[in-house]
Amino acid sequence: MNLSTILCPLDFSAASSGLVAYAAALAVATGAELRLLHVCEPQEDLAGRLPGAPASASPVPCIERLTGFRADAEQAGAAHVHTGIVQGEAASEIIAEASRQKADLIVIGAHGQTGLTRFLMGSTAEIVLRTAPCATLLVRASHQPETGK
Repeated sequence: MNLSTILCPLDFSAASSGLVAYAAALAVATGAELRLLHVCEPQEDLAGRLPGAPASASPVPCIERLTGFRADAEQAGAAHVHTGIVQGEAASEIIAEASRQKADLIVIGAHGQTGLTRFLMGSTAEIVLRTAPCATLLVRASHQPETGK
């Protein structure tokens, strides 16, 4: 299998650093370009906006965090690292980005949601795994490499 584009969606959880290290190692080993993606999900605030209206929070913290993860991936040896931020529902935006970028592989983290929460809401990783247009590697937080962060 030849990998040219790896998509790594990040939710900025504690497991994100390890996931970036994992995806960067794959990019280095295969020579693939690495695309780091963060999805800002629409939220309803208490100011009376309609449900699903875009959140008004500044994107600067997201940009700074993605820039930091990009630096981590480059420091790990990944030669071609790109970042992106999109707004929408996480699973559908990840799928759309994989299609847009013609990704060969999605490397996504799993948080291990169980019980009623998973039954009612599903998990983003599970939806991506079932509907992705390419191969998907699901990395459990407990199996991600230590990064010292």
